[in-house]
Amino acid sequence: MNRTVAATAAAGILLPVGLAAVIAAGPAGAAPSGATPLAPSGDAASAAMLAAMQRDLGLTEKAARARIAADDTASRTELALRKQLGSAFAGAWLGSGDKLVVAVSDAAKASAVTAAGASAKVVANSGSKLDLIKEKLDAVAAKAPAGKVPGWYVDVKTNSVVVQAHGATTAAKAFIKAAGVDAGAVRVETTAALPRLFYDVRGGDAYYIGGGRCSVGFSVNGGFVTAGHCGNTGNATTGFNRVAQGTFQGSSFPGNDYAWVSVNANWVPQPWVNNYSGGNVTVAGSTVAAIGAAICRSGSTTGWRCGTVQAYNQTVNYAEGSVSGLTRTNACAEPGDSGGSWLSGQQAQGVTSGGSGNCTSGGTTYFQPVNEILTAYGRTLVTSGGGGTTPPTTPPTGCSGYEFSVTGSLASGGSAYQPNNSYYYSSASGAHRGCLDGPTGTDYDLYLQKWNGSSWAAVAQGATSAADETVSYTGTAGYYRWRVHAYSGSGTYALGYTNP
Repeated sequence: MNRTVAATAAAGILLPVGLAAVIAAGPAGAAPSGATPLAPSGDAASAAMLAAMQRDLGLTEKAARARIAADDTASRTELALRKQLGSAFAGAWLGSGDKLVVAVSDAAKASAVTAAGASAKVVANSGSKLDLIKEKLDAVAAKAPAGKVPGWYVDVKTNSVVVQAHGATTAAKAFIKAAGVDAGAVRVETTAALPRLFYDVRGGDAYYIGGGRCSVGFSVNGGFVTAGHCGNTGNATTGFNRVAQGTFQGSSFPGNDYAWVSVNANWVPQPWVNNYSGGNVTVAGSTVAAIGAAICRSGSTTGWRCGTVQAYNQTVNYAEGSVSGLTRTNACAEPGDSGGSWLSGQQAQGVTSGGSGNCTSGGTTYFQPVNEILTAYGRTLVTSGGGGTTPPTTPPTGCSGYEFSVTGSLASGGSAYQPNNSYYYSSASGAHRGCLDGPTGTDYDLYLQKWNGSSWAAVAQGATSAADETVSYTGTAGYYRWRVHAYSGSGTYALGYTNP
């Protein structure tokens, strides 16, 4: 983090509960009467559903819409036949050519199926018999070891009950015997899969690092971001339920106060923040709020608390070391809230660092801006607009013929300083030329800044609505740096520059 101008304040980081600190050194309506409901044409499908069907089922949009309409018709036909056939109904499924197949245990009822436009299949076992077998298995579920008998279900296509076996079938067969069911109607089927629970990664929820507790910031691709003082790279985490969750992949404190945790396959990052009132706030992006804007945070100790943004780019001098670039607020927080989510509306703002006071008397709390964290670790927020996409791995190459070239990656709203988060010195007067090639469809800006003895000041800029910018400035000797800003959009950029 490179912040030259900053205020200084005495405050305390919000330590993980149970630890002194973990720092770098260890810290719809009914149809009118008499009307016949019509199957939908598929127009009712959302754009997201159609896109997912195209992706996962290999369908065109037209085919996806047709599939929705056909499936609805089949479902309505199955419901009608289920009532008409009564105890002879033994299940239904879509067969070849997506034609509905209905199983019947009474051959005399097959004509009713064909009259409805479906295909009939006469079977030995009625649906009620198979359901009863399944119920008896359920009654002795405790005798089915999960690691050896992953599950059981009624398979209408084979007119049987399937008991799954992981590895050897001995335990599955013993389970069937214990249930006292008709073994002739049961099939043992081996499987390599072992089901497991999935848990949601949600902003504001607790997570644990050994004996300490912190709060999830925001879901990102692969995991979540949080405060750096909560743990060191390599530290393992467990979730709110104490189930193994993930590992710190990066952590920076002091100087910065940010980290990111990758999660295992049991955990699914979601675009949500816990509002501690039985619901969630959905994260839609990360546009930075103005000073004076209302802002709310979520944390596992004090829940949902709000205030206003008071200042940006503050340096806070904690006892464990100073952190620069923090945002100051008058919202309260307490230990264990560390790392938790800050939102303005649905826009992610940052993760809790520390502060002073508490939620009884009030206080001041600081947060680490989220866009900087995303940039530092190449992460992308999981938002309501989709699961989040990783920025392109191949930088644009539209800038050539410059003395120096660098590349980087930014999340929307983020900034980077080049070269290498530092500056360069020109010993002579002359022309400084810069070329920025940003990702297609974004709005990236380029600023040339010069040190004036007390602060960095912009002396030239390219700030159009385009992804690409060029800057030319003739200046005197001194210290300079380039600021690349992702005004809108995310992704990888290339910067070329020449200086005297």
